Amino acid sequence: MKKTNSMVKGLIVQGLFFIVILLTVGFAVHNVSIQLAARGISSGFDFLKNQAGFGISFHLIPYAETSSLGRVFLVGAVNTLFISVISIVLASIIGLLIALARLSSLPVLKAIGFAYVETLRNVPLLLQFFVWYFAVLRQLPMPLESWHFGKYVFLNIRGLYIPFPQDLSAVWIVIAALLVGLIVGHFLRSKARTIRMENGHFPRWHLVPFVVPLLVPFVALVYLRSRVQFETPFLEGFNYSGGAQVIPELIAAIAALSLYTAAFIAEIIRGAIQAVSGHQREAALALGMRPRQVLARIVFPQALGHIIPPLTSQYLNLIKNSSLAAAIAFPELVLLFAGTSLNVSGQAVEIMAMTLGFYLVVSLSVSALINLYQARALRYERA
Repeated sequence: MKKTNSMVKGLIVQGLFFIVILLTVGFAVHNVSIQLAARGISSGFDFLKNQAGFGISFHLIPYAETSSLGRVFLVGAVNTLFISVISIVLASIIGLLIALARLSSLPVLKAIGFAYVETLRNVPLLLQFFVWYFAVLRQLPMPLESWHFGKYVFLNIRGLYIPFPQDLSAVWIVIAALLVGLIVGHFLRSKARTIRMENGHFPRWHLVPFVVPLLVPFVALVYLRSRVQFETPFLEGFNYSGGAQVIPELIAAIAALSLYTAAFIAEIIRGAIQAVSGHQREAALALGMRPRQVLARIVFPQALGHIIPPLTSQYLNLIKNSSLAAAIAFPELVLLFAGTSLNVSGQAVEIMAMTLGFYLVVSLSVSALINLYQARALRYERA
């Protein structure tokens, strides 16, 4: 009887709480509708068809001032994903190197790793954006006095100028070939692991999965060699033309995001590696394994289960922190859509809802993919 009364009370409390939430949401929607009507602003998403009327300094998909505001959303979303993916890759690599430096027996490497982590993770990220953009990149020379890296690479206050293929479709084909190679290599690696579990040793072709991701794009390059012609930058008047320009805002955003996040990733990896029992290292060394083999085959596979959950949080933080690039005028989603487009259209509710929805969908997708990878990786280790 007491258990039944407790259940009834719990249902009543939950029902009242749900009603309060509905009333709060209803009041907010009603208030917003009244305010929009008072200002003569119609609700809905028809504004996405309106002409943008402003330019964008950096875009990876076709865009012009006559494009729609819906196109602006796509440009901002692609730019955000672009800097996020590059920063995640760089942060992971740098974080691993710094973690290994902190675990090194050499005092110099330990000191460098300690200084890196304690300095960068204790300085606000927004300040690091400003340092890279204003204190570093804005101090570079003018185009006529550019720094030269070889014959065709130039760096100045307006950005980095590099050779770039004239046919963009060929570039996308090579990128697609790389992705296909990575997917095929992953499945071949999984198959090799399964054979090892069944037979006790890897098959003779166990190195093929590491070759395929490089072989497939190489074959695509050979096939497209007649179409892949590079356009090199050259000085024309007071600026460079031709090739591709990497704007300073992009460089500063990637540098700040990757270096800042790498400090946290380094501590995650270091802590996970140190959590593995030292007796296992000693036993592996006693069996004749080299220190590199001990790290790769004994320590790191066991530490992976402790690395992935907090690493996921850092990746999600990086994606959300990319919105700070708006402070240095990099054209990502917040600056383009939640900033300029909002000022042009006045559709604050719809624009903010779309912006919030984008970050929510991306974060949930990344989290789901990493959780799936974690389940597969730990399954292999448990097998």
